[in-house]
Amino acid sequence: MSKVLIVAEHLDGKLNAATAKCVSAAQALKPDSIDIVVLAADPAGVAAEAAQIAGVAKVLAVANAANAHAIAQVLAPQVAKIAAGYSHVFGPSTTFGKDLMPCVAALLGVAQVSDVMAVEGSHTFKRPIYAGNAIITVEAPTDHAVVATVRTASWPEAARGGSATVEAVNVDAALPTHTRYVGIKAGKSDRPDLQSAKRVVSGGRGVGSAENFRVIYALADKLGAAVGASRAAVDAGYVPNELQVGQTGKIIAPELYIAVGISGAIQHLTGIKDAGTIVAINKDGDAPIFEIADIGLVGDLFALLPELQAALQ
Repeated sequence: MSKVLIVAEHLDGKLNAATAKCVSAAQALKPDSIDIVVLAADPAGVAAEAAQIAGVAKVLAVANAANAHAIAQVLAPQVAKIAAGYSHVFGPSTTFGKDLMPCVAALLGVAQVSDVMAVEGSHTFKRPIYAGNAIITVEAPTDHAVVATVRTASWPEAARGGSATVEAVNVDAALPTHTRYVGIKAGKSDRPDLQSAKRVVSGGRGVGSAENFRVIYALADKLGAAVGASRAAVDAGYVPNELQVGQTGKIIAPELYIAVGISGAIQHLTGIKDAGTIVAINKDGDAPIFEIADIGLVGDLFALLPELQAALQ
């Protein structure tokens, strides 16, 4: 009998779309049941939202003041306790999941399966390797629980309309005292979240400077899109690193991805392989980005972007 436990990702009382994508991956296992655990200081709102995901049997709400901030070392012992009786424990392959799930796997004494992009069987999965240039099939041991992160770019969000029961759960787990929340520094933006946005406009080294990046922000605002960047742009200090797209940044799958002044290093292409339509704007017609782009514009981005914005009026 297979039972899947999914660790919900949430922020500011809102459920992240990555959780519904984990449900899609869990459904591919054809399990007997899928449950979601919400850990928060006050999980009621997020739990109610999670209960609406189709295919979910039960939502476990764990209220604890220590869960006010998503600290892996605090959440992991609680998840490990709850995981007893489950055959699979899934979390999203986001910053949150990459931080938390290895801790859960370590506490359960198992090896983690990372970036699950396809389910071949109850313990057999496909995942990318070599910056996404190869896909490997991995088989987890069948004698203990499978702890895995789900490559959210490879799965659709599970449908809404569910009516799972919400159950308050008390977890008796020893929480660490050596790890504490100090603070968070994050940029504020009214734009969509990069990891879940349907449209993304990214800038690269070709943009030239942090000041010049205003043309990227302007186009993104016109399209209602999130803003991303290549590693070269981040390393050059044009934008903060939370905007980085690629192997060492965020793996995304928007419906529309516009790459401006990005040459297309393999590490960047890894982050956008699952995008719907890719548009490349670059003055170098031989740039690797054009090999994978659906639409390519060769020219000066500072001339083309104003024209594109004018056409969008």
